[in-house]
Amino acid sequence: MTKSTFFVEEDKILAALFDEGLDNLHLHKPGAAPMYSERLLTLLSDEHYKRITVHDHFYLKEEYKLKGIHIDDATTPTPQGYKGHISRTCSAIDELKEAKRHSNYVFLKNIFDSQTDRDQKASFTPEQLREASRRGLIDRHVYALGGMNLDNIRQAKDLGFGGVVICGDLWNRFDIHQELDYKELIAHFEKLKKAIG
Repeated sequence: MTKSTFFVEEDKILAALFDEGLDNLHLHKPGAAPMYSERLLTLLSDEHYKRITVHDHFYLKEEYKLKGIHIDDATTPTPQGYKGHISRTCSAIDELKEAKRHSNYVFLKNIFDSQTDRDQKASFTPEQLREASRRGLIDRHVYALGGMNLDNIRQAKDLGFGGVVICGDLWNRFDIHQELDYKELIAHFEKLKKAIG
């Protein structure tokens, strides 16, 4: 998932991540005007568009032929007439079953403590997650969101999550105000990719 704010080197970093095998980027810029997302998209190669999912300004999906749209909760209706790829965020285990029926995949959020927002703590105990996995609620259509890093990716895989959402663990490796060299961030992405397998 993108950093929540825009920054100067972002297009170069995203292009490098795609070149290294990033298969699904969630463009998530809460509260930002759509023109900034449009500008970022125009700086990327259109070959990357089919691997980008937007969280806001859903018209961008059609305009740039993006992969799909993401609704940031489990219950908001799909936009009228929309037929494409859709994903959602669930904040409770009991939302998963219904949300999966109407989505290609869903995020289950706050699996671990956030690395970017100290106030966002894990929402579930390990026992609750194991039980949800045992009941088939966590499966390949559910991605773990919240505090994901190299140390806990294996736990998410063992619980049966179909993928993980990486945000803070990646973006915290690049100071948008002081750095231009993003080699450490790309090297870390390669380690994450190997861990995800």
